[in-house]
Amino acid sequence: MKINKVLNNNVVVTTNQHGQEIVVMGKGLAFQKKVGQRIDEDKIEKNFVLQDTGTSEKLNQLLQDTSDKYLDIASEIYEYARSILPYKLNDYLYIALTDHISFAITRMKEGIQLKNTLLFEIRKYYKKEFDIGLHSLDIIEEYTGIRMNEDEAASIALHLINSQLSGENMEMAVQVTDVVNKVLNIVKYHYKTEIDENSINYERFLTHLRFFTVRFLREEHIEETIDEFFYEQVQSKYHQAYKCTEKIATFLEKNFNWVLTKDDMVYLTIHIHRVTYRQRKTN
Repeated sequence: MKINKVLNNNVVVTTNQHGQEIVVMGKGLAFQKKVGQRIDEDKIEKNFVLQDTGTSEKLNQLLQDTSDKYLDIASEIYEYARSILPYKLNDYLYIALTDHISFAITRMKEGIQLKNTLLFEIRKYYKKEFDIGLHSLDIIEEYTGIRMNEDEAASIALHLINSQLSGENMEMAVQVTDVVNKVLNIVKYHYKTEIDENSINYERFLTHLRFFTVRFLREEHIEETIDEFFYEQVQSKYHQAYKCTEKIATFLEKNFNWVLTKDDMVYLTIHIHRVTYRQRKTN
């Protein structure tokens, strides 16, 4: 690999074996290096493909205007998150975190603190990501001496959630959180009970809701696989859960113009039954 552009001592732009322009990062990777020289590939810690010219220009500006300290903070948060989370993180997360942390610290120094309106939902529905956000506050304080509040932990968690959604924009992460919150509220009001948020079934239900929502937001259509007999069996056996699913279907169609398939109805019904059955039995 040869250097096409030096962004700073730790980051260069090069070309991979497929002819794609990529960013590669590593401690001291470009120290005393010039365009055209070879990269020490043993020093490469992470890399990602530049999808378009706009991304390349934004990245170039960000890294030239950002202290290496913020790159180091983002790198430590990225590696910590990668060691904790069960899903693969999008490589662009490293840049998104650097940008967010740099801007957040600048705001803090100017005495500006922004409220995260999704703090409650993120803390409740994305516990792993929020815990990583809290740990990130410790990392930031260690490097800068500045202690941020839980709103910033939630904002970092949103970047992790966004990365889980395979590079979608932050607006989608917010939409997913909002829809999941409203669907869960429908379930709680229907059964007039709280849900055990520590149960495995609750975690499964959350995961299903997140990706169910992403599919609709991306307008991804799937073929029906549920036959009529099985659909009627589920409808009959889990009558109460099916009634709840009907309420969810009505809400989604009215507010988002999402029409649920029989597959969607069946899987939602089964998850709702599982997440409420044990608690209703105990009560």
